[in-house]
Amino acid sequence: MMHKHSDYMHWAKTQSRARYNLATSGVGAFPLRELPELPALEINGDNSYGYPPLKAAIAERHAVDPDCVVTAAGTSMANYLAFATILEAGDEVAIEQPTYGLLLDALWYVGAKPRPFAREEQAGWAIDPDAVRRAVTPKTRLIILTNLHNPTSVLTPEPVLREIGEIAAEAGARVLVDEVYLDAVYEDTPRTSFHLGPQFVVTSSLTKVYGVSGLRCGWILAEPALAHAMWRLNDLFAATPVHPGELLSIAVLRNLDTVRERSRIVVEADRRALDEFLDREHGVAAVRTDWGTTAFLRLVNGNVDAFAETLRAAHDTSVVPGAFFREPRYFRVGMGCDSEMFAEGLRRLGLHLRNHIQ
Repeated sequence: MMHKHSDYMHWAKTQSRARYNLATSGVGAFPLRELPELPALEINGDNSYGYPPLKAAIAERHAVDPDCVVTAAGTSMANYLAFATILEAGDEVAIEQPTYGLLLDALWYVGAKPRPFAREEQAGWAIDPDAVRRAVTPKTRLIILTNLHNPTSVLTPEPVLREIGEIAAEAGARVLVDEVYLDAVYEDTPRTSFHLGPQFVVTSSLTKVYGVSGLRCGWILAEPALAHAMWRLNDLFAATPVHPGELLSIAVLRNLDTVRERSRIVVEADRRALDEFLDREHGVAAVRTDWGTTAFLRLVNGNVDAFAETLRAAHDTSVVPGAFFREPRYFRVGMGCDSEMFAEGLRRLGLHLRNHIQ
C-alpha cells in the first residue's frame, strides 16, 4: 500500500511546539539584516533548468561542475527527487537505522522496499560496513545514510564511506548521502562524499546549519546524466523556483562563514550544557559527539512516548520521540536555537526525569 503522508512531519507541525522546545532539528533563524550586503531583489529570473548563478555558487562551494548540481526546495525535496529518479517500484534500498522518518516515508511513497542495516549504540552509532553488505541484495539499487547522522550527530569518516561505495559498485547500486548536517563539523569540515566516486549522490541544503530554512535552498549533487534526468522529472513538481529566494540564497552562500559562525557560538554553548546535564542525570544515556545540532538520548526506564507527552503537558517542554527514527527507547533533542531556552528546557527535562524515576 502506498504511503501518502508522514507521521513525523504531522507531529512536528502540530505537536512539537512548546515554550521550551528541545525538539528542534536545526539552528535558530539567521537575521538577513546581518548579511554584509543584501542583493537587489527581482520577482522573475532566467531559470530553465536551474538559475545559473545559484548553481555556480553551490558548485564552487563543493568544487564540482555546475552540470552536477540540481537545486530543490530543501533537503527533503532533494531526497524525494533523487529517490523518484533513481528508483522503480519494488527496488530494494539498504538504509541505516536509526533512520530519519521522512526518508522512509519518501521511499515508501515511490514504492521502494527498505532493508535496514543497524547502527548500534554500543558501537557509538558508527556504521559497520559488514552490516551494510548483509543488507544489500541483487535487487538493491540504493544505499542511504546521513552524515552527520540524524539523529545521533555521529560522523562517518571517509574510509568507511569509500568502503560503502565499493559495496554499492559491486552490487550495481548507488550511495545517497544526506549531508545536510555535515557543515556542523566546525573544524576540519570534511569534503562532500560526492568526490568519492560516480556511484555517490549527495543531498544537502542551507536549512539546518545556517538558520535560513525559509529560503528552501536545497540541492543534489549527481553525475551530469543523472542530474539531467532529475531536472526533467522535476518539471512535474516545481518547474520554476521562487526567484527572490534564489537571489537571497546566493547572498548567503557568499557569506557562509559569517552565517555559520553566528550559529556555532550557540551550538557549542548548548553542547556544553548538554554534557553537564548528562553528567548529572542518570535516567538517560547518550553517545556524546563533538559536532552536530542533535543528540539521541536513551530513556533508561519507561515508555518514551508517554514520557514525552507528560513532559510537554507538565513542563511545557518538547523532545522528539525515537519512534520517528524506528528506535522507540530513545528521544532526540536539538541544539542551536537559544541557549537560555535550551538550558531551561534541560532543567525541566531533568526534573521530569527525577519525578519519572520516583
